[in-house]
Amino acid sequence: MRRQVNWTPYSDEDRCAFVAEWYDPNAALLRRYQLLYYTKDGSVEMFDMKSNRVFLKRTKYEDLHVEDLFVGNKINVFSRQLQLIEYADQYTARKLGSKKEKTLAVIKPDAFAKMGAIIELILSADLTITKMKMVLLTRKEAVDFYLEHQTKTFFNDLINFMISGPVIAMELLGDEAVCAWRRLMGPTNSATARSEEPNSLRAKFGTDGTKNATHGSDSVASAARELEFFFPTSGGRGPSNTAKYSDCTCCIIKPHAVSAKCTGTIIREIMDAGFEISALQMFKIEIANAEEFYEVYKGVVAEYSDMLVELCAGPCIAMEIRGEDAPKRFREFCGPSDPEIARHLRPKTLRARYGKSKVRNAVHCSDLPEDGLLEVQYFFKILEN
Repeated sequence: MRRQVNWTPYSDEDRCAFVAEWYDPNAALLRRYQLLYYTKDGSVEMFDMKSNRVFLKRTKYEDLHVEDLFVGNKINVFSRQLQLIEYADQYTARKLGSKKEKTLAVIKPDAFAKMGAIIELILSADLTITKMKMVLLTRKEAVDFYLEHQTKTFFNDLINFMISGPVIAMELLGDEAVCAWRRLMGPTNSATARSEEPNSLRAKFGTDGTKNATHGSDSVASAARELEFFFPTSGGRGPSNTAKYSDCTCCIIKPHAVSAKCTGTIIREIMDAGFEISALQMFKIEIANAEEFYEVYKGVVAEYSDMLVELCAGPCIAMEIRGEDAPKRFREFCGPSDPEIARHLRPKTLRARYGKSKVRNAVHCSDLPEDGLLEVQYFFKILEN
């Protein structure tokens, strides 16, 4: 049955339309689809744009949400990883694209220990973290980043503070994100913030005008420049990650847990349990990389194929975890791989609390002590390059 692709604005019910691309590895072709998402019941429908035929009949799909739908994002629909490359009509562009902005957010050294709580508050403010990386700035990098303040009296103190410990750089996406993030941060001086905006981040976690927990871009133009500094798109690598590659194990917050806005909570619980997070970065995994990472499970674990799909389903957060006997202790902290078993035997573990199934079990952790370093190296040496 042939069906004409509908490019007209919608009248009967609210739906959003995107042009999406999927790389078909079997045919070695890039296939293009129109993807429709119906907000009323969370269903999706797809049309092959070359043949003008229905590719996927309208089907409810609970793993896709409106906040996942923005140009440039990768989404997973029934095991196919799709890249959203443009809005398919003006209705969708106006509805989802007109107010969308990106801004830079930085958690400063003084608030590093509170990054879990800060990330929780960011996500609860309807801002999406689309990039994230832990870095330790060199003096030159800090001077370059704050060059506009070099004539200010506080410049040297600011530079010394910003290189005193690791920072978390994030790209935030949301409606009028620049203003939304600045409202969440509060006034520059933390004392002023406590009197005028007591629920702001700087009121809660800052000390003064320099040690004020967070940094945020002051305009869309500044955001573009500052994001390029930390997450360069025109070549270069930006500031280096902070991986130490010793006495470590690997943790990955899986895409379903990231999508469910559990990132901050999981990070907070890891740090509250006494583990050191010595490196952290958001990754979007391609299928070839997932196959490499999970190679030891191929032919051994029945869920292998589903594990690949889940790891590629959206952004994940990789971390280097350190501490005394870290591989063994952290694996115990995560709990049994099957969340149902974890809930019966060890109900306080991460997988018991945040896992959904044996595949979507919230976090991956290294199985063996010798695997920990290899897995950390895979993410922070191989994938980052």
